Amino acid sequence: MRKYTAEAIGTFALVFAGTGAIVVDDLWGGVISHVGVALTFGLVVMTMIYSVGDVSGAHLNPAVSLGFWLARRLPARELGAYVVSQCVGALAASALLRALFTAHATLGATSPSIGIAPSFALEVVITFFLMFVILGVASGAKEAGISVGATVCLCALFAGPVTGASMNPARSLGPTVFSGQWSALWLYVLAPATGAALAVLGCRCVREPGCCS
Repeated sequence: MRKYTAEAIGTFALVFAGTGAIVVDDLWGGVISHVGVALTFGLVVMTMIYSVGDVSGAHLNPAVSLGFWLARRLPARELGAYVVSQCVGALAASALLRALFTAHATLGATSPSIGIAPSFALEVVITFFLMFVILGVASGAKEAGISVGATVCLCALFAGPVTGASMNPARSLGPTVFSGQWSALWLYVLAPATGAALAVLGCRCVREPGCCS
């Protein structure tokens, strides 16, 4: 039960800080900036990996949990509980943000600013990068914290203005539920899942036999 609680708390922190930065930036005239938002997402992921990585692995993301399951690093019996815990944390974070910032319409919900097909492809690619890095550094909390946090920040820097750089169905779910921005949620579920699955294949191509199987 402790690992599921850790996933819920870690995902709560991710969504609360990350989408909260977007909300504050919108309401206070760009005081945080796009770069600041990207740094916030990267930093909160890094700190949560240091905080709960030794308890649950600090997936904080259903797509990452799916990737670990496909890589045979997460038992099938735990996958559902991981995903539910992450979604609960995300929903709780967005509920609190809705209570705090009633004037904000979207609460940092992700939506594509280009066509559906290129947006889907971009989310697949950046989630591939994220999962590929995670699979490569997951054995060490110190290395994982810096590397994964930096990858999240990097992807958010260049893809954030285009798709929101979700890479995470739970991160998109929370703001969607409490803002009613439902039209593109399917994209932010399927694209990260696809990217994570492809990253497992990529890891098998470059790592030693048995690494992800």
